[in-house]
Amino acid sequence: MNPIPLIESLERMADPLADDAVAAFMATHDPLDTTGLTLATRLMASWTTNGALSGWQPEGAATDPHTVKALQDYLAEGAVLPEWADPAKVARAEKLFMDHGPLSCTLLFCTSLPECYVLPDLAEVLHIAGQLEAHTEHRIRQTAAMVFPVMMRGGLLSPEGSGVAQVLKVRLIHATIRHLILRGHPGSVIGAMPPVNTHTPQPNLYAALMSHGWNTDTQGLPCNQVELAYTLLTFSYSFLQGMRRLGLPLSPQDEEAYLHTWNVMGHVLGIRRELMVHTVAEAQALFERIRQHAQAREQRVAPDPRPALGQALMQTMADAIKLPVIRHIPVPLTQWLIGMKTAKSVGINQQVPWFTWVVFLLGLGLTRAIDTVVRWVSPRFSLSRLLTRIIGYHLLTRFLLDQTRPLRLPIHVINAMQDTVSQWSDDPHALPWLNRLEDRFTTAGPWRNT
Repeated sequence: MNPIPLIESLERMADPLADDAVAAFMATHDPLDTTGLTLATRLMASWTTNGALSGWQPEGAATDPHTVKALQDYLAEGAVLPEWADPAKVARAEKLFMDHGPLSCTLLFCTSLPECYVLPDLAEVLHIAGQLEAHTEHRIRQTAAMVFPVMMRGGLLSPEGSGVAQVLKVRLIHATIRHLILRGHPGSVIGAMPPVNTHTPQPNLYAALMSHGWNTDTQGLPCNQVELAYTLLTFSYSFLQGMRRLGLPLSPQDEEAYLHTWNVMGHVLGIRRELMVHTVAEAQALFERIRQHAQAREQRVAPDPRPALGQALMQTMADAIKLPVIRHIPVPLTQWLIGMKTAKSVGINQQVPWFTWVVFLLGLGLTRAIDTVVRWVSPRFSLSRLLTRIIGYHLLTRFLLDQTRPLRLPIHVINAMQDTVSQWSDDPHALPWLNRLEDRFTTAGPWRNT
């Protein structure tokens, strides 16, 4: 087992490659002028596939050569996959994503996202980066815009895939947030950065970040290595734990392949090697170590931004699920998956109709009992898988397949994502009559937005 790294020192480490790139965008402009960042964002729009990153050149000649050079230097190092990346393990994880797609999305909404809010300083960044509780759908959709390109077939390893391209954009977003909050390169900022104009509404995201204030002595750096590693675990370890809680554990080989694939993604995201895990036991140890360390800070962040984030997430999911019987199920489901203590810390303790609790508790007990008995005769039988797929369908069609609000992804990625989701309409692990029952609560035929 890997030794657990020293958390305190890693909180003061960020991502030199991405931080240097953002600093270069700003070098030719006033420190508070985001013109360079705007230009870089426009140029990154051409990063549509992994293959497009090699030897990248901007389209057209009318652009800033300084910014272009900074992006080219960033890609030359950042787009290189680690030598330890195992194609067989990545392919195995991609197949797991296809086999468990709708269930994966339910776990994303009910475990990964709420777990992201647990760290107070990370929640504070999410809060100020666009007042997240007012734009929860945006956060969900942006998360999906990264997860799908990474986990779809060929997302990380194929030149036609887009996983590396999308992750490198996210990596620069993290560096931009650090630069704006600290009002300069993270390597040159020490101590407290006082808030500015705290009683004046800020006109945009950049201004909100720059005026917020930060103390590197007590908070470490924004989006630091520990927070990045923890977020990575919410996508990998939390999914695996959720599968176990649902009575659908994966084999040790599948679990290790899934963790490995997210480690490859973490490398592209700029996460240090010592913060990567290879087994569920290692993941659990690091996950709990980071959470325990964060508990000491809970009283120092005032007001606590976490409850508003968790409550907004639950309300957004309730708005997305139209079936009255299961509309508020994400609240008790999330509490059960991540634990009541953790759920309360992020504000997921709101009242739901008593009928919802009755349905959930009875459904949970009956589902686990029936699954246990019937699987002795039919190993493919799973009511828990059926129910989480139904929830996943309603969330997918609301957040990812709405044609009136397309994701900010290259059109070929959107098409591939929609083709992927359409294939999830029939569960390959289920008996035919279970698929017909599922159709009554979702839709018959391919899953597409209607």
